[in-house]
Amino acid sequence: MTTVNAVRVVIGPEEKAAVARVLTAGTLVQGAEVAAFESEFAELVGGRLCVAVNSGTSALHLSLVAAGIGTGDEVIVPSFTFAATANAVAMTGARPVFADIDPETFCMDPSSVASLVTPRTVGLVPVHLFGQMADMRALMGVAERHSLFVLEDAAQAHGATQLGRAAGSVGDAAAFSFYATKNMTTGEGGMVVTGDSEFARRVRLLRNQGMERRYHNEIVGLNNRMTETAAAIGRVQLRALAGWNECRRDIARAYDEALRSVRAPVVAVGNRHVYHQYTLRLPDRDRVLDELRNAGVEAAVYYPVPAHRLPTFAASGADLPNTEQAVAEVLSLPVHPHLTEEEVARVVHETRLVTETLRV
Repeated sequence: MTTVNAVRVVIGPEEKAAVARVLTAGTLVQGAEVAAFESEFAELVGGRLCVAVNSGTSALHLSLVAAGIGTGDEVIVPSFTFAATANAVAMTGARPVFADIDPETFCMDPSSVASLVTPRTVGLVPVHLFGQMADMRALMGVAERHSLFVLEDAAQAHGATQLGRAAGSVGDAAAFSFYATKNMTTGEGGMVVTGDSEFARRVRLLRNQGMERRYHNEIVGLNNRMTETAAAIGRVQLRALAGWNECRRDIARAYDEALRSVRAPVVAVGNRHVYHQYTLRLPDRDRVLDELRNAGVEAAVYYPVPAHRLPTFAASGADLPNTEQAVAEVLSLPVHPHLTEEEVARVVHETRLVTETLRV
């Protein structure tokens, strides 16, 4: 029995040709390919300035450092997401403060954020989880009232929109990831997006040992540069992104139609979802997960341990009931654009069979 994989990374002939072009040219790090990728990615985010880096985590970290966030500061983040969001805050010396989520969208709840603001709060990092944007209108309202820096974590939301505005184009800055499993990949890489030219310059300095010109180090920086081969792959994948996202939406519509008896993902009004994950809520999730895997459907759970319960952040003492319930109930079905029609039909069949048998 073959398995329907949760993820299928496809590197095609165009990507391979692009890498060969770079290797032939001989410039391997932060050259013309990176500059072109930055320029082309800007079209996805409303023409904002883009600075390519070596990972999504670096994009988060450098954005926070460029904003001047550090020891003694507090930054509000969701707990129901990958640890990189909170890790990036902690690596600046600031303290991540964990907010609860909206139980429908899984994104950070603005009312929870508002209740956590203290005199030490300097910023917030909404995560556009599973491919859907957080409620940016409400979150920006909280930020404006308290003069907070807003960094969109758009690692899972390439091409998502809200009320006509692209993910990454609303906050003061945004961070994208191009890890292998994302809606588009560079193998590994990230992008900082901002509308502030001085902020973009600080990020450029930080990613390159504090210099824009060789040996003219202006500040203390790091080596977070993107390689030319990564950028070349990204340029090819970027051209395919819109079509791949539409495939994800088509698969999601098929699941919505066929799985009416379970709690399917909710798309907030005004949002255009890109379905990085298609995430159900099931009261008997673990049994369903085991049965689907036994049937050859590689379902997955994101995220089984919320950040506030990780050993590194357990001292936070956060009380997040919506997060805890989601952790116990969520299950993601395969939704990547390389699924065949037969595989989608099989996922539907096996999921219906399992959920009806278990009456969940």
